Amino acid sequence: MSNQDQQPPWGQKRKPQTPEEWVAYFIKKLQEYFSDAKKPSTGGARPNTPAQPGNPLAGIAKILTFVIVILILQALYASFYKISPGEVGIVLRLGEYHRTTQPGLRFKFPLIDKLHKVDVEEIRKEEFGFRSRTPGQQSTFERSGYEIESLMLTADTNVINVSWIVQYRVNDPLNFLFKVKDVRQAVRDISESITRRVVGNMDFDYVLGNRDLLAADAKNELQAQLDKLEAGISIGTVQFQDINPPEPVKPAFNEVNEADQDMKRLVNEAEETYNRVIPKARGEAKNMVEVSHGYATARVNEAEGETGRFLDILKEYKNAPEVTRRRMYLEAMQAIMPEVASVYVIDEDQKSPLPLLNLSATQGITAPKSTQQGN
Repeated sequence: MSNQDQQPPWGQKRKPQTPEEWVAYFIKKLQEYFSDAKKPSTGGARPNTPAQPGNPLAGIAKILTFVIVILILQALYASFYKISPGEVGIVLRLGEYHRTTQPGLRFKFPLIDKLHKVDVEEIRKEEFGFRSRTPGQQSTFERSGYEIESLMLTADTNVINVSWIVQYRVNDPLNFLFKVKDVRQAVRDISESITRRVVGNMDFDYVLGNRDLLAADAKNELQAQLDKLEAGISIGTVQFQDINPPEPVKPAFNEVNEADQDMKRLVNEAEETYNRVIPKARGEAKNMVEVSHGYATARVNEAEGETGRFLDILKEYKNAPEVTRRRMYLEAMQAIMPEVASVYVIDEDQKSPLPLLNLSATQGITAPKSTQQGN
């Protein structure tokens, strides 16, 4: 009966599709081959005829054939590999770099080619002074046991507790694999060294108030050091999480902060008073200076006018002394007499006073009764 007669009525048998199915198929065939070889042949043989001894070399050949087939299948299976999205493959041929492969199904020669897969899109993170236990929106952190990483000394000899993270990714897979033996440890060691130096060069108060500037400086220096080592990574973020004094000195530190805040409040109040009072005093002083300048100018002008008038009178007096003297006398009397109510004329030879010259009557002022009787 032919093979077609043995097929099921609904179609032919399904052939193996995947490598695993092909391996199972060949193993099944080998099992059938060895089981058929062990079965005694009964067709046309005499019942009393003794069986001929088997050839031992034939069994060894079958085993070798089986081993060779397995090795060939294994080599074929190992020749194909898959690079996932976000990864690259570094292929070494006889221990030397050969090529970089991109995501997809690729082929390599077995035994002489060796593959290394590197994830170039993963954001790797190193934590200093703490460890994340349950990352997510509500992350929890473990700080006990990691104080030695975060304790630092500032420039003013104060102890400070600094926790920070470093995020990076691979930008050169070849250097990442072969230039530095342990890139992760290199990142940790260099980052800790740079952070301690940056914090140690600044005062305690400056470190507390300028964490972003210090983190940027640490990032730039860390990237420069890793580029010099050709580590093949790019630093994404250096972020200072917590900057606090150590637990034993926190109460004293809080008191210092309160005193500092009180001092700043008093300084602000003093500056507010200064800005309110000093400009007003300066304005008043400037006004007084301007008034004094005006008064001085008026007095000088008045004095110059009086001086000019006196000089003019002196000139006229020199030309006509008698006339000028009389004129001056009359002008003086004209200015004085309107303010005089009573005038007494006393003669040194007269023993009794002369009659009163009542000037008030001429001006329409009623003289006292006793004065009128004296007239």
